[in-house]
Amino acid sequence: MFYAACCHSLLTMTPGAISTPISQRRKLRQRRRAPCPRSHNRMDPFEDTLRRLRETFQVGHTRSAEFRAAQLRGLGRFLQDNKQLLHDALAQDLHKSAFESELSEVAISQGEVNLALRNLRAWMKDEHVPKSLATQLDSAFIRKEPFGLVLIIAPWNYPLNLTLVPLVGALAAGNCVVLKPSEISKSIEKILAEELPRYLDQSCFAVVLGGPQETGQLLEHRFDYIFFTGSPRVGKIVMTAAAKHLTPVTLELGGKNPCYVDDNCDPQIVANRVAWFRYFNAGQTCVAPDYLLCSPEMQERLLPALQSTITRFYGDDPQSSPNLGRIINQKHFQRLRALLGCGRVAIGGQSDEHDRYIAPTVLVDVQEAEPVMQEEIFGPILPIMNVRGVDEAIEFINRREKPLALFAFSNSSQVVKRILAQTSSGGFCGNDGFMHITLASLPFGGVGASGIGRYHGKFSFDTFSHHRACLLRSPGMEKLNAIRYPPHSPRHLRKLVVAMEARDCSCTLL
Repeated sequence: MFYAACCHSLLTMTPGAISTPISQRRKLRQRRRAPCPRSHNRMDPFEDTLRRLRETFQVGHTRSAEFRAAQLRGLGRFLQDNKQLLHDALAQDLHKSAFESELSEVAISQGEVNLALRNLRAWMKDEHVPKSLATQLDSAFIRKEPFGLVLIIAPWNYPLNLTLVPLVGALAAGNCVVLKPSEISKSIEKILAEELPRYLDQSCFAVVLGGPQETGQLLEHRFDYIFFTGSPRVGKIVMTAAAKHLTPVTLELGGKNPCYVDDNCDPQIVANRVAWFRYFNAGQTCVAPDYLLCSPEMQERLLPALQSTITRFYGDDPQSSPNLGRIINQKHFQRLRALLGCGRVAIGGQSDEHDRYIAPTVLVDVQEAEPVMQEEIFGPILPIMNVRGVDEAIEFINRREKPLALFAFSNSSQVVKRILAQTSSGGFCGNDGFMHITLASLPFGGVGASGIGRYHGKFSFDTFSHHRACLLRSPGMEKLNAIRYPPHSPRHLRKLVVAMEARDCSCTLL
């Protein structure tokens, strides 16, 4: 301790040393009052945990396939042993029904675990690549290596799924993991903090808790990879913090997802599918449609179909339906209730602050400049914007930020394919809602303002793996390399250019 050292030096001073000039004595007193760097570090709640995890990684504890598989099996046991506890917690946090919880949280997470266990060794294998004539006698391959210590920051809207699915990829890839669940979904946070560590090796895994202040403090540390799911606003903060250490990131963000409804559609089929994925989880889904684009004629056909569907799904009193979720907290409730003043309420519009209830709502006569069209809604409110046709719809979509998901409904495959071809989005689904995200064989992620990077299935493993380029050459046969060395000649140059051309064939001289 610096302070103790100063005291010791004063106690051991000779009489002559006491008569130090005043200016020097002042400096000494200032040094005594100065905070000790080490004592400051002891107040950092994360330092010891991060050091322990990094030491575990450095000794290679997480690299074997057997160890990775053991962690994945532990994750699977956590889901099975605590299924009812998880369902209850999701009901407490978001009023999720058992159907929604099992379908969108537990089953998807378990499916990712099972897929990773079945394919782990195949994913880990070196990937051999085509060679040039100059490297035909060599071994060229890509090795999938873990990054090291990774940080996963999870959101509150699907607090189990969006925590465990990236965790599967991080563990399968052989990383040590710091998991930061959302403090907003308190019941799930408690289970993840108290129960999940019992199923994983705590020398390479830790759960840390806290709000924005603690997360900011955590981000001051250097990680080897950061995976964040949340809003674009916070995503910018995470990316700024990562840039200080040149840490690579995956940012799973959101935005306003368009849904175009062509005149050539069955309005009841559209209503069924749009209502299901707009009001699922009370609309608190990053890939839900944030607004509809359709002609005034289709709007007139669609409104009664949507009203009929909402009544069929949730009854005459949706607030009493066990199948409709609630808004996560009062802050988000107040934000959503303010959005009900945009345009004109055509369906729903009721709210109950005490119950954090917002009715399944459809807004019409909405203007593009209104708040409901400027921010991601993240609630059970669906605005309808009128366009004259597919051309205007495409123009409207393309002048806004690229969305996380884009949807198009039409009986004409040409219309659907045209929207797919002339727009850009993280994902696309024709004639349905977010079913594309249920396929682990498809990557999930945004583009531009809606995110960076991708995951799900093998894409999760690849995201959390460094793809290391490797070439192993023979120490002998030096005569074959002679044409590379000076003195150079045009003849040698021609031979080298031909020899280094990429070749797609898998033939070899060996």
